[in-house]
Amino acid sequence: MVQANGVDLHVELLDPPAEPNPGPLPGSAAEPNPDVLPAAVAVPEHLPTVGTGADPGRGAGATAAPTVVLIHGLASDSLASWYFTLAKPLADSGRRVVMYDLRGHGHSERPPTGYTLGDLVDDLAALLAALDIAGPVHLFGNSFGGTIAYAYAARHPDRVAGIVAVESAPPTPAWMGRVARRLERAADLLPRPAAVAALAAGRGAAFVRRARATGEMLAATTLARELPSSPLPSAAQLNTIGVPVLCVYGADSAVVELAGEVTRLLPRVRTVVLPGGRHTILVDQPEKLRRLVLSWLREECGVAPTGPAHPHRDHIPQEVPGWTPPSPAGRSSSATAGAAPPSFPT
Repeated sequence: MVQANGVDLHVELLDPPAEPNPGPLPGSAAEPNPDVLPAAVAVPEHLPTVGTGADPGRGAGATAAPTVVLIHGLASDSLASWYFTLAKPLADSGRRVVMYDLRGHGHSERPPTGYTLGDLVDDLAALLAALDIAGPVHLFGNSFGGTIAYAYAARHPDRVAGIVAVESAPPTPAWMGRVARRLERAADLLPRPAAVAALAAGRGAAFVRRARATGEMLAATTLARELPSSPLPSAAQLNTIGVPVLCVYGADSAVVELAGEVTRLLPRVRTVVLPGGRHTILVDQPEKLRRLVLSWLREECGVAPTGPAHPHRDHIPQEVPGWTPPSPAGRSSSATAGAAPPSFPT
C-alpha cells in the first residue's frame, strides 16, 4: 500500500527481467462482463505478491527501463484487468510496470467522498511522486482509466511520453455524459438484490460477486454523483496533448462512436478498431492488444524492447485487423481503420 493524496492505494510493481523477452502471453483468468461499466474481471481475494528488483523510492533514474503506468476503469474494474493481460508481457519486453487500484476500488482505501476527475488525477500525480518516478511515463488506460490518463497529460504535459487508451475517450462532454448514464444505472440497480438476481440470470457466481461488490462501492461513496459533475479541461487544453496516442476500440462497442471526435481532438493519435471486439477487449483480445501496443511503442514512441531482439513477436502482422501501419507522412495525423458499427444505445 502506498499513501498518495491522503489515500492508501494498492500498488503492484513489475520490473523487467535481466534479459527482457516479449514472450507469449500467459492465459488470462479474467472473465469479461459486458454489462457493467467498464470491463471487469474476476478479482481474486488477494493478488499474488509481485517481486521487484527495484526499490520504488529509487526513482526513474535508478533504472534505464521506461515506466508504464496501467490505469483501470470504474466501478467493477480493478488492476486485475491489467495484471492478467498485458502487465507481464510489458515487463518482459523491458518496461517497468506500475499498476494501482483507484481509490474506492479493489484493495485501495475507500473514502466516502473525493471522486471527481480532478481527485483521480491528483491521486495519480501523488502516486508517481510517492514512488519517486521523475521521468516521463507511458500511461495506459482501460475505459475510464484512459480518461484519467488524458486529464493527467493535459495538466502535466511534460510528465507523459505517450498514451494507450483502450475503449476510452478524453474527458469531453459527450463521453462524460455516457459515463454518467452508466453510473446512474449501475447505482440504481446494483444495490438492489432483486435487480442483481435478474441481471445475473445465466451469468454465473462470478458476475453476482462483482455486481454485489460494485453496488456496495457505489452505495458507500459519492462516485456516481461526484464524477459526472467534475470540471472538465477545455478542448483547447486537450488539443495540447502532443504525445503519441494509440486508441483501440472494439467494433461491436458503443464507445467506437466517439473515435471520430477523438481523432479530431488529438494531434498525434492513431486509431485501431478490432472487428468483433466489445467494451471488454482488454480481457477478450489481450494477445492482439499486446502486439499492437509493442509495435506502437517501437514505431511511434521509439521505445524498442531491450535485450535480444524478437521482431517476429513485436511486429504487427498483417492478419491483425484494424491496424494501419505508420508512414512518415502519417506520424502526426489521424488514421481510423475498420468498419464502424451501427448506432448503439448509450
